[in-house]
Amino acid sequence: MIHNNPTDHGPHIADIRAEKEQRARWLYFLVTEARKRGHSDEFALAAIRACGQYAGGQKTPTTDTYELAKAFTGKNSYKVFEIDETVTEDELNLEFHYCPLVAAWQKLTDDEALIADLCAIAMEGDFGEADMFPAFEFTLSETIAKGDRTCKMCFRKKEQ
Repeated sequence: MIHNNPTDHGPHIADIRAEKEQRARWLYFLVTEARKRGHSDEFALAAIRACGQYAGGQKTPTTDTYELAKAFTGKNSYKVFEIDETVTEDELNLEFHYCPLVAAWQKLTDDEALIADLCAIAMEGDFGEADMFPAFEFTLSETIAKGDRTCKMCFRKKEQ
C-alpha cells in the first residue's frame, strides 16, 4: 500500500506540486501508450537518464558533500517533497516524505506495480544527475511508490 500524504505549505508549493504532477502525467501516458504498442520501458529509462545527466552537467562539479547538498536539491524542493536532509563530511542523505509524482499516478491508476515502474523510470533522472558527480556513489534504498514510508537517497563519498 502506498503512503503519500502531503503537508500543506501554502499556494506557492501547491502550484509547484501541480507542475510536478503534470510532468508525471506525461510520463504515465508516454509509457502506457508505448506498452500498448508492444514497446519496453527501455526508451524511457534511457531518455530520463540522459535528461538527468544534462541537468547534472549544468551544475558545478564538486567533491564536497555540503556543496553537493546545495547543488543537487533546489530550495523549493525541500517543501515540495518534504525532504529531511542530513549532511556529514562523507555523506548526503535525503529522505522524501511526499512525492507529487506518485500523487499524480495515483489519480490515474490503482495499479501499484505500474506506479512503482513509473517511479523507477523517473528516478533515472536522479541517477543521471548523480552520474555527473563522480566523486560520490549514489544509492536509493526506499521509495514511496514501492510502499515505503519515504524515499531515501544517499550520496556517499567514494574512497580516493
